[in-house]
Amino acid sequence: MKEIKKVVLAYSGGLDTSIIIPWLKENYNNCEVIAVSGDVGQGTELDGLEEKAIATGASKLYIEDLKEEFIQDFVYPTMKAGAVYEGKYLLGTSFARPVIAKRIVEIAKKEGADAICHGCTGKGNDQVRFELTIKAFAPEMTIIAPWRTWDIKSRDEEIDYAEAHNIPLKINRETNYSKDKNLWHLSHEGLDLENPDNEPQYGKEGFLELGVSPENAPDKPTYITLSFEKGTPTKLDGKALSGAEMVEALNKLGGENGIGIADIIENRLVGMKSRGVYETPGGEILYHAHSKLEELCLDRDTLHYKEQIALKFAELVYDGKWFTPLRTALSKFVDSTQEYVTGDVKLKLYKGNIIDAGVSSPYSLYDEEIATFDKDEVYNQNDSAGFINLFGLPIKVQGLKGLTKED
Repeated sequence: MKEIKKVVLAYSGGLDTSIIIPWLKENYNNCEVIAVSGDVGQGTELDGLEEKAIATGASKLYIEDLKEEFIQDFVYPTMKAGAVYEGKYLLGTSFARPVIAKRIVEIAKKEGADAICHGCTGKGNDQVRFELTIKAFAPEMTIIAPWRTWDIKSRDEEIDYAEAHNIPLKINRETNYSKDKNLWHLSHEGLDLENPDNEPQYGKEGFLELGVSPENAPDKPTYITLSFEKGTPTKLDGKALSGAEMVEALNKLGGENGIGIADIIENRLVGMKSRGVYETPGGEILYHAHSKLEELCLDRDTLHYKEQIALKFAELVYDGKWFTPLRTALSKFVDSTQEYVTGDVKLKLYKGNIIDAGVSSPYSLYDEEIATFDKDEVYNQNDSAGFINLFGLPIKVQGLKGLTKED
């Protein structure tokens, strides 16, 4: 076995990675541990992280600002594909892992590391997402996954280990939800949520962090206008925003109006069902607005075919297969469909609802003169008889042969 002298750790400062630094040093002959935190919008979670990492045994901490890359190169391509996992999950954790893991590999190579370590459990999807990205960019790199080898079996035992090693934690046993936060979303798992018959405690102080529950949202609606260019969001109410700025602004507006809360029982890649509550206020708004604009600008065949590939795209992202030929090819197809997805979408946000309030585009395929119920000079309704005769010919022949069945 290769001797491990230097390890680069994917470090969040949460419960798992907080105890992994001393564990690595105990189990790998006091190896050097270099911590890397990918900033994809965790906000205050990064406060004091360097001091904590050094105090618990790391030789240094990299904090890499990946927010704009995360949104532009991972989130927006997924949104333009219309990819939603199992109809509800907007993939907030899924596409954050490849961007973080890619940067960790870059730093591991720069530092001459012998191994990369992550704190993902053996029950989760994230271990796959991290490791597939590492295999794509550093196929010979040793990967250390403590949850698959150590004697610790629960989050309570992790807290015991932290207390025994004087490692400060921001959680306690009573509020020990497993959470993942980035610019796009916040997930909550564990504790009472492990029983799917329990209603989430939306009203409990501190549970929802990105917004309020719909019943606590204002009684007055909020109107917004989103502008897109070739499928990419560019302006909010006429103001040009970067990707990170756009999501931050929509998170605030959506959160204030109770938008984007989803209670999901999902099928994990590793075979089990898991239950979590996801907050994705800005993402819910962007997906809705983009879909509305596509209704106006895409032809029927393209729109319907995109709906089919969206399922596969979501599955690839969920499974950690971002850096694969198929995902790359599907993104190129999606980009080709977005050439004319340009325009403005007006929305009304009200108590958890996103209500369409108007859409316009210089490339609109909607023709009011053709679609009108009033008199027109461009559509001959008699043409439809011949169309129906030919379109229905196979059904007519089936009937003539007495082969039509009622069920």
